[in-house]
Amino acid sequence: MDKVISKKYLDELTYKVIGAAIEVHKELGPGLLESVYQRCFFEELRMRNVYFKSQLIIPIKYKQLELDAELRCDFFVDDCLVVEIKAVDAMIPVYDAQVMTYMKLLKVPKGILINFNVYNLFKEGQKTFVNELFRSLPEE
Repeated sequence: MDKVISKKYLDELTYKVIGAAIEVHKELGPGLLESVYQRCFFEELRMRNVYFKSQLIIPIKYKQLELDAELRCDFFVDDCLVVEIKAVDAMIPVYDAQVMTYMKLLKVPKGILINFNVYNLFKEGQKTFVNELFRSLPEE
């Protein structure tokens, strides 16, 4: 039986994912390379029994073709949530566009952008995105 994705389900999944990111940030703090956070976040999600794919190659379907534009989603959680991580001094609009592009191409309703290079990850290090697919989901 397929699981029913609802707004509540996605919100709970988002809470788990951000909790895992906060745990990694609490252990490591800011100032490391993205690859370090990537590896530790991978392990934290695994320890929490969260189903995900890492470094998922996202194909582009154009007309009858499937094209490779070398797009890689950092984490694709439970086949319904895009998670992109950064370790940068400043977030720029192209990172938002990256998450929204992955959401659209993967046909998923929600995405999270996480920046580990901040002092307080909960307040300033994460941003959540939803699209028209999210708005059409049932509440529960």
